[in-house]
Amino acid sequence: MFFRNLTLFRFPTSTKLDDLDAGLQECALKPVGALELSSRGFVSPIGRDGEDLSQRQGDAIWLTVGGEDRLLPGAVVNDMLARKLEEIEQTEGRKPGGRTRKRLKDELITELMPRAFIKPSRTDALLDLEHGIVVVDSSSRKSAENVSSEIRRALGSFPAMPLNPEIAPRSILTGWVAGEPLPDGLTIGDECELRDPAEQGAVVKVQRMDLDNDEIAKHLETGKQVTRLALTLDDHVSFVLGEDLIVRKFKLLDGAVDQLESTDHDDVRAEMEARFVLMSGEVKRLFAVLQSAFKLSAAD
Repeated sequence: MFFRNLTLFRFPTSTKLDDLDAGLQECALKPVGALELSSRGFVSPIGRDGEDLSQRQGDAIWLTVGGEDRLLPGAVVNDMLARKLEEIEQTEGRKPGGRTRKRLKDELITELMPRAFIKPSRTDALLDLEHGIVVVDSSSRKSAENVSSEIRRALGSFPAMPLNPEIAPRSILTGWVAGEPLPDGLTIGDECELRDPAEQGAVVKVQRMDLDNDEIAKHLETGKQVTRLALTLDDHVSFVLGEDLIVRKFKLLDGAVDQLESTDHDDVRAEMEARFVLMSGEVKRLFAVLQSAFKLSAAD
């Protein structure tokens, strides 16, 4: 398992997690009910064969929020509702009012819900106890906040907050592309997004291009600012960093993966645990670079 996107939150390193395992058990995923649209709760990070709802390696904890969603397309409900309304109009010679429409729609949903397909899902999260960060494998702030809320539900209290940079990320990213020194280990990749700061201003997206060229320089001269930038850290990980400080397209490179391939694992569980150790180590190194570059405030 390797995360593909990283949305980060900070929490006080003094947060007590002694009751975490008990809380996870109380908030374990329950099958979605016959008349429920969705259900959320914790599942084993290892998969269906796993029993523990958390995996801990050193000061890193791996959690997984599972979900079950009933797929009941609105178009299907609306089509059946339209047919019923048409039948009533033909039979009674009148158009049903708003209350009747709502009642019929609720009855249809109740009738169809138990027969709807169930779609399973999972979202992984890493708790770094050393730095006090939660890393959620999602590029959606809302989805990541939902995972943080599930952790809060399990613990009773969990003051996780979004990253708070003291320096505007857009100005830092723009400076790097303009030629300002990058933090040690970071190199610029071949992808970026530039935006005119004016409302409804132009947006330029560049991919698979050397960013140290006249075309990019001209965009910067006209006042455009970098809002997303592809970067590489020590030839171990590549990623695209946005001004929202969400890390997208996170990928471990050969320099990191070679460490995994050089070890011997007898079973799937051991291999997944080794992957988690490797990934959590790279995420910690990346966070340390971001914390320094953007002056991220601590949660304590």
